[in-house]
Amino acid sequence: MAAAQGRLSDGAGGMDDAKGTEEEARHKGGDGSTAPPAFTAAVEALRAARLRPQIEVEATRAPQRLAPHAYALEAAVVDGDDDLADGRLVLLHDPAGHDAWHGTFRLVTLVRAELEPEMAADPLLPDVCWSWLTGALQARGLSYGEPSGTVTRASSHYFGGLSARPSASQIEIRASWTPREGLGGVPDTAAHLSSWCDLLAQVAGLPPAAPGDASIVTLPQRRGPQSR
Repeated sequence: MAAAQGRLSDGAGGMDDAKGTEEEARHKGGDGSTAPPAFTAAVEALRAARLRPQIEVEATRAPQRLAPHAYALEAAVVDGDDDLADGRLVLLHDPAGHDAWHGTFRLVTLVRAELEPEMAADPLLPDVCWSWLTGALQARGLSYGEPSGTVTRASSHYFGGLSARPSASQIEIRASWTPREGLGGVPDTAAHLSSWCDLLAQVAGLPPAAPGDASIVTLPQRRGPQSR
C-alpha cells in the first residue's frame, strides 16, 4: 500500500518526524510514560473498526512531537492492483488538554488523489472537497469542534524525455478537528475513522457504501490510476 507522504499539521507543528512503533503508541507517550486508559480505549476502537473492503488500512509510525500520545494509520483505496487514493490519519491525545483543540483529543489527516485536469481547474473544487470532509462527519451524526485545514490542487506537465506522459493533476486535503468525548472521556474514534474512509472513497470516485445515500457526492474517476 502506498503511504501518504507530506507534512500534516494540527496548527501546533508539522508531522515529518514520525517516529515510534504501533506498540509504543498504544502503551507509551513521547516521554515513555504509560498511556492513559482513555487513549488506549480510543486506539483499540480504531483497531477494531470494520470498514468497506475497497479500503486497506494499516498502522504506521506516529509522530512524537505534537502530543504526549499519538497513534497513526495509513490507508489506500484499492481497485485491483491500483491505488485510487491514499491518506493518513493521526489520533493525538494530551490528557492535560490543549488550548487550540478545546479538548484532549485531536484528529489530523492528509488525503490525496489524482484528478482529471479539467476537474482540477474547477474554481469550486476546494470548497466542494472541504464540504466532503464536514459532510462525511455529519452524515454519521458525529459531533466535533475546531475544524481547520487546507485544500491544495497541483498540476504537473512533462517535457523532454518525459513528454510522452500526460499532464497530471492532484488534490490534497489536509485537515484536523477535535472529536467530542463520550463516556469516560473517550471519543467515538471508530465512527470518525469510518467517516474519514467515506471521504477517501469520495475522493477516489467510489459510489456511496449505502445505496441511495444522496448526501454523498462522488468525484468522477480520474484518468490513469496509480500503479501500486
